[in-house]
Amino acid sequence: MAASKTATLTLRIEPEIKKALQRAAELEHRSIANMVEVLIREHCRVKGIATATSNNKRAGKGANS
Repeated sequence: MAASKTATLTLRIEPEIKKALQRAAELEHRSIANMVEVLIREHCRVKGIATATSNNKRAGKGANS
């Protein structure tokens, strides 16, 4: 499987939100970057916003293919 390309995202958030993000990531044994990605993907799923992953699942191109 070819490595996927990633993009850099720089943002500013309140210190309390950063602490909550760090704690959430720790609880799920994830990096902060991965936790942000998971949260964004979940938000998109709930709002009906298509992502590359959701498009692949609909087309039957999931991780097991």
